Amino acid sequence: MTSLHKNQVKFNSNITISHTGGRLSSDSGLVLVKELMNTFGFSHLAKQWLHITDHRAYFTHDNLAILEQLIMQLIAGYSADSSANLLRRDPVFQAVLGKKQLASQSSISRFLDRFTEENIDQLQALNQSLIDKARLIRNDTELIIDVDSTHSDTFGRQEQTDYNAHYQTYGYHPLVAFDGLTGDFLKAELRSGNQYTSKGVKAFINPLLHHYKSTLPHTEILVRGDSGFATPEVYESCEATESQYVIRLKSNRRLSQLAEHSVLYGDNQEWEEREVQYFSLPYQAQSWSKPRRVCIRSVREGGELLFHHAFIVTNLSDNVSPEVIFSLYGKRGTMENFIKEAKGGFYFDKTDSPRFLENHVRMMISVLAYNLVNFLKSIGFDKVNQGMTIHSIRLILLKVAGKLVQTGRQVYLKLSSYHVYQTEFYKVFERLRRSKQWI
Repeated sequence: MTSLHKNQVKFNSNITISHTGGRLSSDSGLVLVKELMNTFGFSHLAKQWLHITDHRAYFTHDNLAILEQLIMQLIAGYSADSSANLLRRDPVFQAVLGKKQLASQSSISRFLDRFTEENIDQLQALNQSLIDKARLIRNDTELIIDVDSTHSDTFGRQEQTDYNAHYQTYGYHPLVAFDGLTGDFLKAELRSGNQYTSKGVKAFINPLLHHYKSTLPHTEILVRGDSGFATPEVYESCEATESQYVIRLKSNRRLSQLAEHSVLYGDNQEWEEREVQYFSLPYQAQSWSKPRRVCIRSVREGGELLFHHAFIVTNLSDNVSPEVIFSLYGKRGTMENFIKEAKGGFYFDKTDSPRFLENHVRMMISVLAYNLVNFLKSIGFDKVNQGMTIHSIRLILLKVAGKLVQTGRQVYLKLSSYHVYQTEFYKVFERLRRSKQWI
């Protein structure tokens, strides 16, 4: 251990640094997360949906307690399981999780080993139940399902890792779906790295479409996706559930010919200015069972002679102009921010385990952590602050110094008197307490 003499700072020789402050915590703001989890009845829902086969004759840490601990660690910004070896004695972690001592890194590893494929579906069901409660509190009446695929790097010989030509590297190629309006992480599925973008998309989105149509029949649903999801499986799934879709199409010779025949060349056009034209027409590809509406945007940049065309297939009414449809599709770009937040803030692409199934479990736990913070923002924050990233939230609300003081009957969590964002902290706390009445 480094001596105290070596820990003297050079700018002031009277100051010596040591981690001997005792039972203090730097994560006292996690009480807000626990208050949110209590509002949603997280423990009850987890017991209802998650059933892990456990052959242990004796144990100190039950599975649901370890799950909550992992979620808390991710939200607090600790990606490594080994962080638990110190955090298990953190007084705030112990208080919010209701345990005198938490699970160590080895206990977490054994916990992940107990998961099966069936448990993956149960984690998704748990995630869906949480989203349903959030939508009830927020009184959401619309839903935009943004479907995409992303990449998770692997470092070693993890099961089912493979080369992906699009990303030009080895890893996994998970499917993801977000609500484009709220940022809720609707669903995720881990896949081998060599899977094509739309592989398995029907089985992926069908449960979502049927769930929301059955539980929320008056909810307007729109599915958006890039050209990787331009497949009849997506169109037919949406049409079967009376959902709308806006999917980008890849250009082909026939579509290009239709676009060129539709473009209008005016004699009085200023060729040095940018020109944009929109069209809508019926089109049927060979793999389609029927014609569908295709919207075209033709763009000629200033000083150029030729138009460049973009295509979107949709089942939205002809009353919705092609301009509006392209604008609607363009807003899909916010999904990239959601994916970036899930990866950078909640370690969604963490692939430390050699087994594919364990990496899938880690991914789903990251989804739960992401959504809990997203609910915290959408329910507890002022509207102007709901776009904050998890990094900012940790700085302002979660990374707060505090200590526990226990008397005969009460436990007091005393936060730093110099916490700059005290006002914001208690505003969020009060909103969470009020939201309980809506569930």
